[in-house]
Amino acid sequence: MPTGKVKFYDEDKGFGFISADDGQQVHLPASALPAGAVVKAGSRLEFGIAEGKRGPQALSVRVLDTPPSLAKLNRKPAQEMAIIVEDLVKYLDGVGGDLRRGHYPDSSKTRMTATLLRKVADELDA
Repeated sequence: MPTGKVKFYDEDKGFGFISADDGQQVHLPASALPAGAVVKAGSRLEFGIAEGKRGPQALSVRVLDTPPSLAKLNRKPAQEMAIIVEDLVKYLDGVGGDLRRGHYPDSSKTRMTATLLRKVADELDA
């Protein structure tokens, strides 16, 4: 079976292209991927090829490896994140105290809380 690397893949559109090791450009439809597979630029694949309406098309794709996320390579060290999470917990304790007393935080504090939670979640999920 031929192998190659994903040149481009758009999950929303459901297709992409593979640069086969022999130099051929192969269309990669989402339907050719195994259930639950995640591919991105640089993923190595093994695949069958069939001639489609627009040229070669991948069939029965098998994901060999996926490069690490750039976000994972650039994320903060665990010790630094521990301090950030501890500070966030203290901040949320203050928000929780207000709520226990029957008062929602003002709109600027709620926006800040949402922003902080998103940032920390993104950093942890990288």
